[in-house]
Amino acid sequence: MIRRAPDIVFGSWCGKKFQPGRVATRAGWQTIPAVRDRELHEIKSPIILQPGPAALFDGLDALHRIIAAWSSTR
Repeated sequence: MIRRAPDIVFGSWCGKKFQPGRVATRAGWQTIPAVRDRELHEIKSPIILQPGPAALFDGLDALHRIIAAWSSTR
């Protein structure tokens, strides 16, 4: 992850809340643009991990909203 240096990081923990602060404290992650710019986002597990085609549509919509907001600031 550090080597790839993503601009956005998505998290989805099944049954647990995504904790961006905890992710950001991982060793070496302070150099990742997504961590530096606070672009750590949760996609709720019921949306993206649900069975069937709804995950594709609902999950894709959630990803799109975040990416569109990010790209509008660039």
